[in-house]
Amino acid sequence: MKETSRAEWSQHFHDGRGFRQLGEEEKALLARHVPAPEGGRALDACCGTGELAAFLTSLGYQVDGVDFAEGALTRARTERVGLPGVRWRCADIEHDDLGELHEGGYDLITMRLAIAFIRDRRSVLRQLAARLRQGGALVVITPVVENTPTARRYIALDATELDQPGEGFAYVERHEAAGLAVLVLRGLGA
Repeated sequence: MKETSRAEWSQHFHDGRGFRQLGEEEKALLARHVPAPEGGRALDACCGTGELAAFLTSLGYQVDGVDFAEGALTRARTERVGLPGVRWRCADIEHDDLGELHEGGYDLITMRLAIAFIRDRRSVLRQLAARLRQGGALVVITPVVENTPTARRYIALDATELDQPGEGFAYVERHEAAGLAVLVLRGLGA
């Protein structure tokens, strides 16, 4: 698979394209498994146009929406203008220093429809999980190869790859939402 550059992703969003809309099953799973605690903070990594970030605010989270494609963030800022409780930030979660994110940590970190594009998944997930507050959760939502048309399987994880994000976590829960895998990961070990 050819690696897509930051400029190509930005153009994707500038051209008005996007990704699969957040589904009702996904929303229900998030509301059930990661409800916002009092003063809850969330990081929506690879936030795209901000649909998930906006939903997380409806659950009561203050959200940092982060994406490396400025085109995505431009659309998020435009399409979600006036949305309280969200800060949009441009950063590459795989290569940039994430030290400028909320220093108090997060109760929830989400990554939706992006894990297949991350080269060093283990490292990225460990870096993100290190930013979780005690009791926090990292939620990865991804297409699954068996539910994805052959021509688009590069955007999905296969059965072996679906086990990898949970490595090193004390608690791993897997759910299904309209053909997507929803992984809830807690308690990163040493």
